[in-house]
Amino acid sequence: MRVLAAMSGGVDSAVAAARAVDAGHEVVGVHLALSAKPGTLRTGSRGCCTIEDSGDARRAADILGIPFYIWDFAERFTEEVIDTFVGEYAAGRTPNPCVTCNEKIKFEALLDKAMALGFDAVATGHYARLSVVDGVPELRRSVDSGKDQSYVLASLTPEQLRHSLFPLGDSWKTDVRAEAASRGLSVAKKPDSHDICFIPDGDTKSFLEKRLGQRPGQLVDAETGAVLGEHTGVHGFTVGQRKGLGIEAPAPDGRPRYVLSLEPVSGTVKVGSARDLGVNVIEANRPIWPSERPLDGPTECVVQVRAHGGIVEAVAEVSGDSVTVQLREPLRGVAPGQVVVLYRTDATEGDLVLGSAKISGTR
Repeated sequence: MRVLAAMSGGVDSAVAAARAVDAGHEVVGVHLALSAKPGTLRTGSRGCCTIEDSGDARRAADILGIPFYIWDFAERFTEEVIDTFVGEYAAGRTPNPCVTCNEKIKFEALLDKAMALGFDAVATGHYARLSVVDGVPELRRSVDSGKDQSYVLASLTPEQLRHSLFPLGDSWKTDVRAEAASRGLSVAKKPDSHDICFIPDGDTKSFLEKRLGQRPGQLVDAETGAVLGEHTGVHGFTVGQRKGLGIEAPAPDGRPRYVLSLEPVSGTVKVGSARDLGVNVIEANRPIWPSERPLDGPTECVVQVRAHGGIVEAVAEVSGDSVTVQLREPLRGVAPGQVVVLYRTDATEGDLVLGSAKISGTR
């Protein structure tokens, strides 16, 4: 096949491109320039898609002997990822920008352009397993559970998955680094990126405040209605947050307070005890079924509400464009705007992604 290898400048995408070459595909490397003001923003493992990263990607492509290009997706990244991120926080929701980036940039904008240029598939360094059985995609967790990225890929459509390759799904990260070293790739020991790539200093609150300004409101005890303090905007909080609330007095029982809910119209942030954080039911909408198989009646499954963690057994049921998930045990810190991913546990083949949906509420 003609394969376009998305090369971020990290070790995973470099090895994924190398394996695509080894498999006999005609491979072209591409690095996505996502910053409107490119610069060297990387500090250790913070930040990505910088000038430094593009140079690392180019050197890896040179070693692999494949053509390499840089595509400017900065404007679309700003519109689809950054503006959406800011808008979701302003509305009192908690988005996952990595899910949005995969959905809108890497597997929509990038894949669409690749198809228009005659490529058959896009290869990335994601840790997930993908097979196509009788034309039907099956997306599963990576064998390396600590690096599994099926959660952030679960919002992809069947058609997008049919034109995707994840060469690292059957590998452990330690083996990938060793392979990179053996191939002479300089990124073999490069730190993994984490946090939000467009907030390299990790200060999400300041980032949002620069774009949204201050929107003063009150911190209110959810049980008594007592006003406990003031804040500069609901965008500075997320459900489950404990630190940085700015409340001087402790709770009557001496225990920490947590954010329970956000009301962006009134500017109210309701707080309470840890026992009030647990939810038993998740309501979600806009479901996506990667294998083109919507749930048929109540379905036993395993659900995940964060990229790492927040995993419990549940029963899910679909009604029109909505999904109701009854949790077998309570989950804490579940916020509207997050994505819930449904898995079917298979002891022999590993967890299969059944579908995903955007969380609209909890109870």
